This record gives sequence, C-alpha cells and structure tokens, in this order.
Amino acid sequence: MKVKIEPSWLEQIGSEFEQPYFIKLTDFVRSEYAAHTCYPPGSLIFNAFNLCPFDRVKVVIIGQDPYHEPGQAHGLSFSVCDGVTPPPSLVNIFKEIQLDLGTAMPANGDLTRWATQGVLLLNATLTVRAHQAASHQRHGWEQFTDAVIRTLSARKDHLVFILWGGYARSKAPLIDASRHLILQSVHPSPLSANRGGWFGNHHFSRANVYLCQHGITPIEWSE
Repeated sequence: MKVKIEPSWLEQIGSEFEQPYFIKLTDFVRSEYAAHTCYPPGSLIFNAFNLCPFDRVKVVIIGQDPYHEPGQAHGLSFSVCDGVTPPPSLVNIFKEIQLDLGTAMPANGDLTRWATQGVLLLNATLTVRAHQAASHQRHGWEQFTDAVIRTLSARKDHLVFILWGGYARSKAPLIDASRHLILQSVHPSPLSANRGGWFGNHHFSRANVYLCQHGITPIEWSE
C-alpha cells in the first residue's frame, strides 16, 4: 500500500503500511472522509511526519485526538492553523512557556515552527469526524502510532518524550527511559491544569537542558 509520507519515515515504518490492521484502517478512513466531514484535511493527515523527518526528531509531544471543529486541525498535536484562536489547552501551554522561560506569549497557535525544529507533534489518533471527539479511536491508528513511538525509542538516542495527561502517560512503557528523557505531568486543559501540576512543570526548559547536555541544538519554544 502506498502512503504519501516523508522518505525517512517511510524507510523506518514503511512495513506498517502493509500490515492487515493498517489496510483495514485505510479503508475505514477513506469511507469516513467520503461520508462525513473529517479532520484534518486528507493531505495533512501525516503532516507531523512530513514537517519533522525521522532523522531530525529531537522532542516528541504526544496528544490524543485531532481538534474536531472547523479550521483547527492540521495534523500537529495541540496546534491550530494560523489565524485560529488557540484553544484553552494551547493557551495554557503558552502560559507555561512564558512562566518557564520568561519570554513573551507566542504570537499564534500554529506550531509548525516547532515541528520544523525537530518537535514531532504526534496525536495517537490521526483523524476524527467533525464535532465527534474520539470518533476514530480504536480503529487502528493507535497501533500505528505506538509502532512509531517504539521505533523512535529503539532507533534513536537522547530524545525528549513529553507526556501530558493520563492518556499520553500511558505510552511511557513504550519508551526506553535509559536512552531518553521522559517528562510527564497533568494535561494542560483547564480542568486538569487548574487542579495543580501543570504550571511550574518546567518541561520546556528541562527539555532544552537535556538536549544541550547531549550536544543537541535546543528548541526555540517561544518563537
């Protein structure tokens, strides 16, 4: 099965596209996009991979589902298209960056600028039906993205995996903690963040310290 994805990713995970579960998943996604409005646009389903080649990955931020309202999702976890008002979780992410790094709040919610620096903004499920959160879960996407996480863990060194909330934190066993830094906290959504444990987690500075310790160029989070 041919999937349009950046060549270095195709080399690393191309065998997944031939697996029975992925063929079944592809049929499901095609039928959903044909019958319903779904997000992100089909050309952006693998946007996280295409903007951040395997060889350039430094940080992995794991989300759960794409945004399911019009104009928001563009294939990057937590990110929204340029010009779209940042959702509450993303606002809290920006507030923590401001607190952590002492920088100004980022100008917009399009995190393409992170992806091109080596931040893989990976949702566990890569598609969703409009207005129906979690509607494409348990159809095969999780098996695929778990394989992505395992491959990164096994074939690269000194990555930073950032896991926010219970769902993302459930992915920790897939990661070799002896080779990578795993940062975990509550989810940045207002419901979770306001209970404590989000603000002051210093994940952005801690990620950069770790990268620098291993001779890797840090991320400009506030750009």
